[in-house]
Amino acid sequence: MEELKALLENYFIIKNKDKELYYAIKDSVKNYKNFITEKLGYNLIIRNEFIKLEKLPGRAEAWMGIEEFKDRNEYIFFMLILMFLEDKSKEEQFLLSHIVDYISANSIVEAVDWTNYRTRRQLVNVMKLCISLDLFVINDEGEKDFAQNENTEALYENTGISKYVVRTFPLDIMTCRDWKDLEDHNKSLVDSERGFLRRNRVYRRLLLSPSVYNEGAEDEDYAYIKNFRTRLEEDFKSYLNWSLHVHRNGALIVPEENENLRNCFPSMAGISDVVLHINKKLYELVTQGELKRDAHDVIKMSEEDFCKLLVSVKLSKGQGWSKEYRECSKERLCSEVIEYMKSFSMLEKKDMIYIYPVVAKIIGDYPENYFNEENNYMLEAAIGSVSGDDKQ
Repeated sequence: MEELKALLENYFIIKNKDKELYYAIKDSVKNYKNFITEKLGYNLIIRNEFIKLEKLPGRAEAWMGIEEFKDRNEYIFFMLILMFLEDKSKEEQFLLSHIVDYISANSIVEAVDWTNYRTRRQLVNVMKLCISLDLFVINDEGEKDFAQNENTEALYENTGISKYVVRTFPLDIMTCRDWKDLEDHNKSLVDSERGFLRRNRVYRRLLLSPSVYNEGAEDEDYAYIKNFRTRLEEDFKSYLNWSLHVHRNGALIVPEENENLRNCFPSMAGISDVVLHINKKLYELVTQGELKRDAHDVIKMSEEDFCKLLVSVKLSKGQGWSKEYRECSKERLCSEVIEYMKSFSMLEKKDMIYIYPVVAKIIGDYPENYFNEENNYMLEAAIGSVSGDDKQ
């Protein structure tokens, strides 16, 4: 069970970095191979140097991507580095300037301006990710200084793992116009194969997405969840000890209590406390009849009203928030909370703010005795010096 979770959480399991985990996975893989291949439809790659589980989403969503990247240029640089490494043999050495020259010669956008600090900073960010993935190792470190000086040099050694970063596609990607073509390429398959594809898609969506919402009578994925709920529950409980919660308008997988998973909500991040409080406030307003839901349990409100609500929560609960969010501006608080909630499928920002029903599943507040008589007061700007561990 723990070995399967390690495969799901990590891009590569590198033998030289964690030999014990590497062999534990090799020894235990027979116990969950059926779940990986038949239910998720994933490919497990086992090599002498590493193990990789190729994880594909059931549906592409806006929050998906490389967490460390903030700009399109970083994705371009990353793919160009993978192309650069394609012609390198294992243990072959190369210089930072070789990568810079290759990117300059092969960039698909306008000429790369290495005199620009921001551009150099983006390449440094990409290099850090490559090193963390063990695509190459540092023999003579220097890329950290590249952001400050474009003439900085560094020496690296190729590991050969880069050839396994991009998966093999089942179609000619040169025929694709956008990401939707990649997602829809299975539609031409015969009906007998579609059942397997739908099963894989549903398992993947439940595994990787914060919540799978019911999109109406024609939603075949949600129909599958309702029809095969028992089997889904058994599989996720047996292989991962996670529970399946199915409601009228949404379904989600819930890990066991206190399980420390990467990129989950709630977490130890300061913004997680903020969102737990805003979720509780939204829940209270709905139960009190002050906020109305539509037929799909979705709340619609303007961004201005959402920000006002957030400020009111800050006034009443902000004493226990991290300093970063106690003291930040209203604009920054609102912007970061919206982006964070979007990343967990709690809301969507279009012409209005659309708040989805999963917010009612994960709410939090301080214990009743959190504020003693001396500091039980409302802060005018939700900025205070109260310290201590935040609790939900």
